[in-house]
Amino acid sequence: MRYNDFGIDFKYLLVNEQDKKFGLTVNTVGFQPVAPHVLYPSTEHPKSYYFDPRKGRILSEYQFLYISKGRGTFTSETTKKTKITKGQLIILFPGKWHTYCPDTETGWNEYYIGFVGPVIDHTVKKGFLSDQNHILNVGVNEELVNLFSTAIKVAKEDKKGAQQYLSGIVFHILGLILYTSLSKDFEKNESYQTIERAKIIMLENIHRNVDIKEISTNLGVSYSWFRKAFKEYTGFAPAQYFQELKIRKAKELLDESAVSIKEIAYELNFSSYEYFLSFFKKRVGITPMEYRMRNA
Repeated sequence: MRYNDFGIDFKYLLVNEQDKKFGLTVNTVGFQPVAPHVLYPSTEHPKSYYFDPRKGRILSEYQFLYISKGRGTFTSETTKKTKITKGQLIILFPGKWHTYCPDTETGWNEYYIGFVGPVIDHTVKKGFLSDQNHILNVGVNEELVNLFSTAIKVAKEDKKGAQQYLSGIVFHILGLILYTSLSKDFEKNESYQTIERAKIIMLENIHRNVDIKEISTNLGVSYSWFRKAFKEYTGFAPAQYFQELKIRKAKELLDESAVSIKEIAYELNFSSYEYFLSFFKKRVGITPMEYRMRNA
């Protein structure tokens, strides 16, 4: 079974003059899983973003491109062709030629966010980012995936103030990648990276069921070691942690959407509506309807 292969998910945003006054605006944010031996990039993207990896492109914005799975290559004006693997983040700069592409044998999963503004220009000018250093080793990081996922959600809701919220997420990502790449603690502990990878697999497959033993096999570790190490790092057994993710997502949908409770049960792949009601009440202490009414 292949995990982390749900569909492409992205949003291109409109920016008004008032948004620009904030100092940083987001033009695009998305996620794209690229399976082995498929066309890259997807033709679903607008012409201004679509490119031929053999020729490369020049963007008019900054982008953070995070690889959570697979491997590939990256090349730019200042970077010779370099192998890229999961846990690395590529920084793209406006006006600078570059190209990248997943390996045809492995594919990859990419999260990205594109942004512009004098605030980020100032940050670059002060040396926090440099086009001499396009690639940051940030490791497999669930928090980073959550930030990209939140940005996609906020962008697709397209509410007032979304640009300001997204700007904050950009700086949260920036702070996290600088902190992580500079501290390099993740490089010292392969066990930590294995558990983070497992957490991301669970997060990216929240709408389906996962086989915990199969995850440990895919990660190349024994199930007994995986279960023990996972609980030491998170405080939860792997299956319990996945259940907690489903409950967290259910609460989010109950709080922030008008999706029916039956639809939520179906979306999160519970075996039945009745089981979802029982499971939710057991974990939260009240029924989904009571939870929604209490937080209305």
